[in-house]
Amino acid sequence: MTEPTNPIGELTLRTLAMPADANAAGDIFGGWVMAQMDLSCGIRAAERAKGRVVTAAVKEMAFAKPVKIGDTLCIYTQVAGVGRTSITLKVEAWAQRYLTDIMERVTHADFVMVALDKEGKPTPVPAEE
Repeated sequence: MTEPTNPIGELTLRTLAMPADANAAGDIFGGWVMAQMDLSCGIRAAERAKGRVVTAAVKEMAFAKPVKIGDTLCIYTQVAGVGRTSITLKVEAWAQRYLTDIMERVTHADFVMVALDKEGKPTPVPAEE
């Protein structure tokens, strides 16, 4: 399988990988990368749902490459489908390597977000305008 050369979706979040996010070898924790992906999905899904959303599921995630201290983590999201109360997003995490223009995809996954009403119960996602 060939490695992707361009991200799919819209750039939703960019953040710098810092020493506090890394293990002793300088590799950024996978959980930190996943948290940034979750934040990105929350942003994109809340925009689409025009309200509160929560993460319901993450479908299969594997880390192809490490993120290192100093890399800029770039998260791209794309709405892949909208159900009655759910929004499925395709998410890609790319590392812009420290002080270079090199971009490498480090992981990707599908996230399922659910729209909630003021009482915290699932609510229909509004039709697109």
